[in-house]
Amino acid sequence: MAQSSGSPRTYDLVLLGATGFTGGLTADYLAEHAPDGLRWAIAGRSKEKLERVRERLGAGAETVDLLVADSSDEASLRDLASQTKVVATTVGPYLEYGAPLVAACAQEGTDYADLTGEPEFVDRMYVDHQATAEASGARLVHACGFDSIPHDLGAYFTIRQLADAVGGGITEPVTMRGVVRSNGTFSGGTFHSALTAFGRARQMRDAMQARKRVEPRPEGRRSKAVAGKPGRDKLLGYWLLPLPTIDPFIVARSGAALPSYGPDFRYSHFAGTKTLRYAAGGAVGASALAVAAQVPPVRNTLKKRVPQGSGPSEGRRNASWFSVEFVAESGDTTVRTKVSGGDPGYTETAKMLAESTLCLALDDNPPTAGQVTTAEAMGDALLARLQAAGLTFARVR
Repeated sequence: MAQSSGSPRTYDLVLLGATGFTGGLTADYLAEHAPDGLRWAIAGRSKEKLERVRERLGAGAETVDLLVADSSDEASLRDLASQTKVVATTVGPYLEYGAPLVAACAQEGTDYADLTGEPEFVDRMYVDHQATAEASGARLVHACGFDSIPHDLGAYFTIRQLADAVGGGITEPVTMRGVVRSNGTFSGGTFHSALTAFGRARQMRDAMQARKRVEPRPEGRRSKAVAGKPGRDKLLGYWLLPLPTIDPFIVARSGAALPSYGPDFRYSHFAGTKTLRYAAGGAVGASALAVAAQVPPVRNTLKKRVPQGSGPSEGRRNASWFSVEFVAESGDTTVRTKVSGGDPGYTETAKMLAESTLCLALDDNPPTAGQVTTAEAMGDALLARLQAAGLTFARVR
């Protein structure tokens, strides 16, 4: 874990954004599953709202402290970061609200976890804070929810299965595809982040290029996210639609960081549907949303229709599910795996963020610093936590 250059930290973890919908679910999960003796606090702008959250958490929550901090107040964020080993934040869109907290954690040597699915934000944070975080020992771990844990740890799990299948280390090139299916709804925060990203294509490209200019490449190895082609997957039986999300970039960065992915790793990312009609409809819908996001008045209207901080009922969440199926090929060997769970946008996302934060705070993880992926920062420890928490990672025979 990150090392403090000053006095011992007051808290093991602090959750910023607990008064929002997903933040509230994360607080609920921590209250129910935190180990005895965990020192934690919830933080936000309004002490009154934080008090209501703590009251809702029930018996034992009186030991959870309340910290007032504002995402726009750098001094309050610096003070927050200095008091804890780990900060988890659900306050997005991160391009608008996230940068000051990342800066504070990098400066204070405090581990950081968020739910961002915004590639531009992640790339800009790398450029601005990588050197500081490496020097301070802070681990900056983005995308700790449905973006991108099932994909990142699913690929990590699949690589382990592939290594077993070939009888040792992977020595030949690996091509892998991940195929996502779900009946769940995405959160308001995810929708706002997607609209923001669609409307900032040029800025996203600029941020990616800026990162490429300063990020070192692995020596003697390659790892790359590859745009897949739409069509029918005969092995899986789905029609595939390429997904332009942050997930393939996260997976490829794990492949670059971890030699176990082999000398040449390539990953493609898709949505899978059972019929061509649904695949075509999804393509049309995504294209229409991307076009609409280019027009500020239309983009703002869409954001108002799906407000942040709200979400579906518990019954609707309980009926939701997701799966990500992976196919990895290396030489003559093919391995299939599947990651599955419940409601992706809210329930499982809160679980994944909470377990990531606990893992960073409490577990014996690989020695890393700077901006790192979940697979690189926590790997086996987080995989074990998520399996124990009910997510399924399985090889398909």
